[in-house]
Amino acid sequence: LSLVNDQLVRELELATMQAKIQSSAKEGMDKAQKDFFLREQMKAIRKELGEEGGESEEFEQLQEALDKAGLPKEVKKEADKQLKRLTSMHPDSSEATVVRTYLDWLIELPWKKASRDRLDIKKAHEILDEDHYDLQKVKDRILEYLSVRKLNPKMKGPILCFVGPPGGGKTSLGRSIARALNRKFVRMSLGGMRDEAEIRGHRRTYIGSMPGPI
Repeated sequence: LSLVNDQLVRELELATMQAKIQSSAKEGMDKAQKDFFLREQMKAIRKELGEEGGESEEFEQLQEALDKAGLPKEVKKEADKQLKRLTSMHPDSSEATVVRTYLDWLIELPWKKASRDRLDIKKAHEILDEDHYDLQKVKDRILEYLSVRKLNPKMKGPILCFVGPPGGGKTSLGRSIARALNRKFVRMSLGGMRDEAEIRGHRRTYIGSMPGPI
């Protein structure tokens, strides 16, 4: 009798769990059907009010802006995918706001603007000597790095990192390298930062997420 009782208890627990799972699944399906029905009603109401055309015009303007932004092939593919998702979303939903902000940032980025590196080793040597006294080992390493870049322009090599106490010339060396390469110099302080997301930016899944400085 004890074994039968234990078996019945297990069967009852299993039946209860299955009923709970089925109930949760049914609730999810009911919610999805309800959302679909409400969206269709909203579309019909917008159509009756004559507001449907404005939304379509906005999507057309977004598509035109993406086409003119000069996006790389892979980025353009992702942008078109997100725009297609946006057209099927409710305009007032939080997810639609996130996607719209993402597309706006893609459009605003200067994809067509880029500086051309000036890989003149002699000129770089002159600039380094002009801006810094001594530091010969550091200068030689920088010139070696630039020489490799000149021989193999497509190489994605390591990043130059300077370590040392304050006032040692780390920032000014970076400024000299930028001047030698004909690049803009940008200085960004990392003091007090605790989260890498402050530099790289937060994921788009977060409401109100923004890109980081880099």
